[in-house]
Formats: sequence, C-alpha cells, structure tokens
Amino acid sequence: MSQNIECIAQWSGSRDSAAFDAVLPVGAHLVAERNGYEHHGIYVGNGQVIHYAGFCHRQRCGPVERISIGSFACGFAVTIQCDASPCYDGEEVARRAGSRLGERNYRLLTNNCEHFCSWCLFGECRSAQVEACLKSPIRAARTLFKLVLVALSAEWRTAQPPAQPV
Repeated sequence: MSQNIECIAQWSGSRDSAAFDAVLPVGAHLVAERNGYEHHGIYVGNGQVIHYAGFCHRQRCGPVERISIGSFACGFAVTIQCDASPCYDGEEVARRAGSRLGERNYRLLTNNCEHFCSWCLFGECRSAQVEACLKSPIRAARTLFKLVLVALSAEWRTAQPPAQPV
C-alpha cells in the first residue's frame, strides 16, 4: 500500500523543509515512479532523502547520497511505501541510511536502491522489482527494453549541440 504525497511539484522548489516534515515521517520509505521502474529512497528530514543513486548519474554507478526531495522526485510523483512491520523505528531507519553515505557498490540485480531501503527498514536486502523480473522473463525483457530506451534517449539529448540563436 502506498500513500500519495500531495503537491510535490510545489514543494520541490521550496526551501521550507517544515512543509515536508509536516507530511513525511523521518524514516519513510519513498518511491518515485520512473520510466519503466520505481526509484526508492529514505526520507531523513529537512526535505532530504538518502538513496542509492545507481544509474541516476547517467551510465556511471552513483553512490549512496543525500539529496533534496525535489531532486529525488526528478519531476515524477512520489509516494510513501507503507511497509508492514519494519524492524526499526524511523530514527533508526534514517541512521542506518546515513551510515552508508558514500558507498559505491551499486549492483542492479543485487544491491540497488530498493535493496538499500529494504536493508534500512528490515536489515535484509530484497527487491520486489528484481524478484518480479526474475519470475517473468517477458516482464524482464520489457523492463530492460524501457531502460535501454531511457538511457539512449538521455545520451542522445546530451550529445546534441546547443541550439544557436537566430
């Protein structure tokens, strides 16, 4: 079950972290729906999210980092994933997330952003997205195709020369 976070577009440019803190509990498991996959992070207060950057920095694997919720959303809707019976309270979840800042061991199938959040909440690394793809080769192929298209599109946009004024 997930809960929509209202007005994320309005808040993403706001410097008022109290607006986020009034809605988001510290340690909340956040999910941003992206093109073909979900991106996961942990809300740590003051409008900040800790996440595994993974392929967010193009094709290079990024570290576990702290970013603004607006950067985490990246223009997409953000929801709170209501996990059943986390092993840790919100403050401990946030502390665990912070303990891995700077880590650079991203692996798409075994140590991605969802694995990271699962570890922060439950002490074990799991990814429902990876498990679903492994159970369904068709879904895996469709997801991989979408990700390749997104990556190629990003590369094409950055390779284009800037438009010259007329």
